[in-house]
Amino acid sequence: MSNSAETSLGTVQDVSGVSISVTMNSKRLSGLTFVNGQAHRIGQLGSFVKIPIGYVDLFGIVSQVGASAIPESLKDAEENSRRWLTVQLIGEGSRRGTFQRGISQYPTIDDEVHLVTEVDLEKIYGKKGEQNHLVKIGHIAGSESIEALVDINKLVTRHSAIVGTTGSGKSTTVAGLLNALSDAERYPSSRIVVIDIHGEYGEALKDKANVFKISPDERNPWEKGLFLPFWAMSFDELLAVTFGRLSGGPARSIILEKVIEYKAASLKKNPINGVTEENLTADSPVPFSIHQLWYDLYCLDFGTYYSDNGKKPERANWAVEIDTNGTPMMGDALKGIAPKFKKVKAVADDPEKINNLKDRLNINAPLENLGARLRVSRFDFLLNPGGWCPDTEGKVASDLPELLSGWIGGGKPISIVDLSGVPMTILNDVVGIFLRVLYDALFWARRLSQGGRERPLLVIMEEAHLYLNDDLQGMASSTVKRIVKEGRKYGIGAMIVSQRPSEINSTILSQCGTFFALRLSNSGDRSHITGALSDNLEGLTNMLPVLRTGEAIVLGEAVSLPMRTLIAAPPESSRPDSNDPLVCDVQDPEISKTPGGWGVVDDTDLTKAFEEISLVWRRQNPVLPGPKKKNKE
Repeated sequence: MSNSAETSLGTVQDVSGVSISVTMNSKRLSGLTFVNGQAHRIGQLGSFVKIPIGYVDLFGIVSQVGASAIPESLKDAEENSRRWLTVQLIGEGSRRGTFQRGISQYPTIDDEVHLVTEVDLEKIYGKKGEQNHLVKIGHIAGSESIEALVDINKLVTRHSAIVGTTGSGKSTTVAGLLNALSDAERYPSSRIVVIDIHGEYGEALKDKANVFKISPDERNPWEKGLFLPFWAMSFDELLAVTFGRLSGGPARSIILEKVIEYKAASLKKNPINGVTEENLTADSPVPFSIHQLWYDLYCLDFGTYYSDNGKKPERANWAVEIDTNGTPMMGDALKGIAPKFKKVKAVADDPEKINNLKDRLNINAPLENLGARLRVSRFDFLLNPGGWCPDTEGKVASDLPELLSGWIGGGKPISIVDLSGVPMTILNDVVGIFLRVLYDALFWARRLSQGGRERPLLVIMEEAHLYLNDDLQGMASSTVKRIVKEGRKYGIGAMIVSQRPSEINSTILSQCGTFFALRLSNSGDRSHITGALSDNLEGLTNMLPVLRTGEAIVLGEAVSLPMRTLIAAPPESSRPDSNDPLVCDVQDPEISKTPGGWGVVDDTDLTKAFEEISLVWRRQNPVLPGPKKKNKE
């Protein structure tokens, strides 16, 4: 890395930890200098400088310029106090071009400080063709000839976060990263799962992704049904989405015993390799009938029976209502229809005595709630999960291997889990359960070829502030905490995407090794990012409010030096559906190719238009139904 009078900025005058104060050369009468025919602005906030120390160069970032940068002890004595810089040291590089974070020695008084030129940056950042683990995400802001490269080894396994206010370019950044990381030629075995809360990515990435959603459109072959079988959940997860979080008492213990009993009965009729009654637990992913469990518990809590003449509370003596056809109203377990029991009757002169069943759970409301969920189609992806739904004896058409191979082995590098149709009341639980199933699968498969050690998995969590905003009490945040703390050892990486980093649990955010910080206007959000960074980089994070759309400061382990980057947007057809609605067209409505907004008169039949609105709302699917596409012969 060459040093010359052309690149000289000034000299070191004060050293305090990783912060140094620099006086600029008095010869610099202009804020502009030319090095190798290229113009460089002097003293730009966020720009890099280097300090030659023997055989190495120390590198730092300019965090203050002018009068505020002078040390307190020199303010009174300094006449030309405007020509000072404050620099935060971040790393060192050898003259051969290698760079490492951290410093082995400090500068001393009067050491020279130089500009960092494009030649220096090319040596630090490297070139895409030189190393396969470097992937291009754009170019350095202000230096279009220098590619912005990130190390995907550290990006994936050391976790990352993409943060920025609405409209700053987060979704486009995610889409650009997805296109780069799923390059079939460079990374033919890449595996990426996207938690898509608003259904933005399916259409954009259909060529590279399998899309799993609650209500797939039959006309789109890339869309598949999303199923999260209840029997693959742990016992606590199962309680959360069925009976609710029971606060104690005998009910929880009785349900626990019943679940083990039903799984054991299912296992006996449908043997599973590797599972025996000895190692079976309530958390084992063994199919059983939740419908039959609900039905039997309902009868236990609501049931009454004829007890006159010493009759016992057996099914033949149940006191159920009779319908108009004279048929006992026994209900239907598979349809979630409860039996109709007669009320308790103990009249002195009446020979017909009706008593309650013993050992009642006293969980009437949770049982009624579960029965309703068994009947409502919105919960079918959990409680009636297609081929993964067991019959009353626990037999399933599709099992755990088919479930996992669809999610992370479906022939395409990306799996998009579209949760736009999931009720908000259980969104946190669904995200947590889905991620826990993936984590457990790769944890136990850590020594297998399809485990995360040999084929790492990247999980991208869009709109993370919606489900990671509690004190690790929710199911999603507790699972993600486990992933960010332990996932690296098992090949599971997390990427947190959010417009409000201050609302994300700080324990989770602090584990992210790399940050893509786009424009952030809120001071609380900026301070949250600054606090999560291991380096002293306030000078860079102070620039976040003025970044352009699509521009990001990339900091952390996946880059040699922090870099201000213009993210390369993917092709128009591969961008997520997250653009702002058009309010007023900037073009003449008469010639506009995309009319819309408030400036266009819509002559559509309003009755038909609002019938369509009602239709998609009731279907819980934003796409209007249409004729099925014919397969090409």
